[in-house]
Amino acid sequence: MTYWLAIGAIALGGAGIALQAPINAQLARASGDPVVAAAISFGVGFVVLCSIVAVRGTVPGWSAMGGLPWWAWCGGALGAVYVWAAAWSVDRIGVVTLVAALVFGQLLTALLLDAIGAFGMAMREVSPTRIAAVVLVGAGLLLSRL
Repeated sequence: MTYWLAIGAIALGGAGIALQAPINAQLARASGDPVVAAAISFGVGFVVLCSIVAVRGTVPGWSAMGGLPWWAWCGGALGAVYVWAAAWSVDRIGVVTLVAALVFGQLLTALLLDAIGAFGMAMREVSPTRIAAVVLVGAGLLLSRL
């Protein structure tokens, strides 16, 4: 049950990503700058997350966070690149192609990360089936442009 709950949760997150790109593109058109749109998007997200933390009342001590490697702090910067790139590109390529390119890039990177067990994750085999999944998404990306 936990496995399928996780699948459902991330599928819901994926729907949010598809919605986020055109919403942020509207912000970019209104502000005239996709970086401003990304900053607004992150600002709103920051307020939402801080509100959830405040309601839950679970704030870890900074001492517990102090021993983290430098790369553990980079997730927000990587998210900022995505939000900017999506706000900038969605008007140019459309939502379907944006999401196809996003998933293709994610799968290529995920295949490598799984293969080497990056960032403390368990190593997973790069099987022909998993390679085929990436190739099929790549084909979907190409088809999205026809």
